[in-house]
Amino acid sequence: MNQGRQIRNTRIKKGIYVLPNLITTASLFMGFYSIIASIQEKFFLAAIAILTSLVLDGLDGRIARITNTTSKFGAEYDSLSDMIAFGVAPSLLAYIWAMSSYGKLGWMAGFLFVTCGALRLARYNIQIGLIDSKVFNGLPIPAAAAVIATTVIFVNDIMGIEGIFHNRSVLILVIILSFLMVSNVKYYSGKDMKLFARMPFMTFLVVVGILLVIIYKPEVMIFVLFIAYAISGPLWWVFKLIQKLRGKDQNAEVPKQES
Repeated sequence: MNQGRQIRNTRIKKGIYVLPNLITTASLFMGFYSIIASIQEKFFLAAIAILTSLVLDGLDGRIARITNTTSKFGAEYDSLSDMIAFGVAPSLLAYIWAMSSYGKLGWMAGFLFVTCGALRLARYNIQIGLIDSKVFNGLPIPAAAAVIATTVIFVNDIMGIEGIFHNRSVLILVIILSFLMVSNVKYYSGKDMKLFARMPFMTFLVVVGILLVIIYKPEVMIFVLFIAYAISGPLWWVFKLIQKLRGKDQNAEVPKQES
């Protein structure tokens, strides 16, 4: 009897949960499709595919937690999917779209993004449970990928440039995003947000107002939101540094009491 139970438990452990891993596979597919679209110089579609993968990546983990189907396999599969969808896909998109004319410098910047993305994922996996879940240590790789994708959409919509866009600013942007991913700059994770809890009426109105603004001009507002998130980390770091320096100055100004 005990041997039979052990066999059944082993078989259960060898299985995988279908729903969350199916969503992860869909996210991986959109990342792969983005690569194909970039090669075909369909840059707008490639950017949309990355953003779609971003939405799916956010869903698989939440559904796994809600349905109590989290697993070590799912976590590893999700990281590998993220490497393709948010590492390789946006790097290739940025290279073909805006950096290929810079030769070796262009593809080296693309490789830097992929490398820093891989390091960011590896560091995140080993730091789970070791750092405060309310913050991310370094810019999350999905956010970095979204900045590149929304930049493509913004340029396509505002400037009307649908094809190749050779601009040095994109090269600089990719390098900055790469270093932000492996930095120790803290970013708000949003994991402590209680979407199903009660909130003040005015807070609800503000959220609705933000959603209406995004819906009115999504090509611009989504770009602005992701750029703002990427900048928020360094700004918060500077703010904390200024506070720390002011605290030191105030302590130095306090006269010592005579004994």
